[in-house]
Amino acid sequence: MRTFVAAEIHNEDVLNSIAKIQSDFKIKATPVGKQNMHFTLLFLGEITDDIAENVKKILATISFKPIEANFTHIGAFPNPRFPRVIWIGVDETASKQLVELASQVEIKLAPIGFKADKPFKPHLTIFRIKHKIDDISRTIEKFKIVNLGKDVITELKFKKSILTPNGPIYSDLQVVNAQ
Repeated sequence: MRTFVAAEIHNEDVLNSIAKIQSDFKIKATPVGKQNMHFTLLFLGEITDDIAENVKKILATISFKPIEANFTHIGAFPNPRFPRVIWIGVDETASKQLVELASQVEIKLAPIGFKADKPFKPHLTIFRIKHKIDDISRTIEKFKIVNLGKDVITELKFKKSILTPNGPIYSDLQVVNAQ
């Protein structure tokens, strides 16, 4: 099964603000649905049921405090001239706390063979771009600083992802609550 560890967004006002921004972007790209908004803390890829059970035991040992995140800016990976992903970022304090949480997840799962392929940068993906599009630097600049509200992250989730022609379908394998 295809899996990852994530922190989800639940505040309906934040999700609606994100949906509004998605509709304001006039680009040929696939928007991420509100039900799929999350920070991917660590992508695990294809794993067996036995490994999934080990991951659950390890994740159950993680302890973290609730993270208050203000959604404050928009960016693109790798850059606005050649975007593949458009994302929303959070304030500096929440960003540091999410980096610490992702690091804790990676450190705990490293003994069973999991490692991030690149440094974690807290972001919510709002568009995935499959085909080359025009430079969106001006559009990004217009939305560079935004105030989309805040949410409190109180759960760490171990998730399963099934890829379909209509986009991924996620389901929870485990939920670890903040302390």
